[in-house]
Amino acid sequence: MKTAVLKFGGDVVAETATLIAVLRDVQALVEEGWRFVLVHGGGPQASELQARLGLATLKVAGRRVTDATTLQVMKQILAGEVSVDVVAAARAAKLRAVGISGVSDGLISATRRPPIDVPGEDAPVDFGLVGEITEVRAHAVTHLWQGGFTPVVNSLGVAPESVAKEAACEVFNINADTVASTLAAHLEVDHLFLMTGVPGVLRDKDDVSTRIERLTPREASEAIAAGVIVDGMIPKVQEAFLRLEQGISAVHILGAGPGELAGEARTPGSRGTALVSE
Repeated sequence: MKTAVLKFGGDVVAETATLIAVLRDVQALVEEGWRFVLVHGGGPQASELQARLGLATLKVAGRRVTDATTLQVMKQILAGEVSVDVVAAARAAKLRAVGISGVSDGLISATRRPPIDVPGEDAPVDFGLVGEITEVRAHAVTHLWQGGFTPVVNSLGVAPESVAKEAACEVFNINADTVASTLAAHLEVDHLFLMTGVPGVLRDKDDVSTRIERLTPREASEAIAAGVIVDGMIPKVQEAFLRLEQGISAVHILGAGPGELAGEARTPGSRGTALVSE
């Protein structure tokens, strides 16, 4: 039995036909004996709700600053609208999905991230109520797997119960890629699939026909040094190789078109980019 974590963002969720096509791929693989955890973001939906409420969306280097009001929005979007939309689409795809939060049973425990250095900023940036993961407790995931269900996990985290006194444990907003990769490493899954707006790592970021089928750490380092891998793809690739060292067999960066996930799962490198150890 193969195990996998699949992460997709709110942009995939916003396109219902695309989302259902992805979930049909998941269902087809589940019927073949795979077990999946789905991890979703909800950035576009959060920004849209903030705009409707007249709230400014503050980002630094593309990353959202989460104050108390923004955290309320993220709770409503991640644990509410987006989670419900994914599970409803899963039902249409005949996939037995159950939505849970990173807060559920302390699945994702976290502490508040301290201010960090950001290129281009004069001083360390405080991103607010953003969490750094300290522990994963995957009992809820494994119980759902044993019952034949596919967990749908959002990217909220919660402070350890040891810090709670008379108030509820603090909740944090966490990057969905980080939640997915950390959960995948904890479960030691066979595959981590990261869906992006491009069909993999490209030699030319503006030409989808230049997809790289397979990358090792050495090849990736050379591509970064040569300026082939650029911008936001650099941290995604670097974190992927870190997770390989923690027990994941392969990390795949791929697009969200119909058949992309199933094709890449059955033949790594055929639809996306497979990142593997040397």
